[in-house]
Amino acid sequence: MSQDIEREKEIAAGRRAAASYPVPPADLTNALRGEHEGWVTEVVEAFGELTLVVPREQIATVSAHLKTAPGFEFDMLSDIAGADRGPEEEPRFEVNYHLFSTKRFHRLRLKVLLNQEDTHVPTVTTVWRTANWHERETFDMFGVIFDGHPDLRRILLPDDWQGHALRKDFPLRGYEPYSLT
Repeated sequence: MSQDIEREKEIAAGRRAAASYPVPPADLTNALRGEHEGWVTEVVEAFGELTLVVPREQIATVSAHLKTAPGFEFDMLSDIAGADRGPEEEPRFEVNYHLFSTKRFHRLRLKVLLNQEDTHVPTVTTVWRTANWHERETFDMFGVIFDGHPDLRRILLPDDWQGHALRKDFPLRGYEPYSLT
């Protein structure tokens, strides 16, 4: 019983220490760029959130580094979200990786931009096991292909579904003829 109380005190002290030591976005970005110059192509800071645009070829390497490197320790992948900017935009697609550090209580978003002709991006399932389901959902809804994924198949829609339902050019009524009768 006393061990539990002591552990709770340690956790609370760690939260206070982490909350009192916010990493300024510029420091985080500079530290990451210091590791490798080509890992970050753009930095977007808005609404108290930090987004780093990463080349698609580097996403697995950057993710692995952010997960394990001292000072970063983004050990939790909370979500992967696809987005379709529309057929008239280039690059058309983006894949957003939402990271969280359970040790430092920091959040970070990594973004990969993909053009319409080549929607391939390396998988991060070797870094975070939870990426398996998130990548399958992004594949199912947007058609983004995660190279090296162990089981890339539809997860939400039926296997015989035609197209990708969250693409902006997907017809509202689907590809089947719609009838009121």
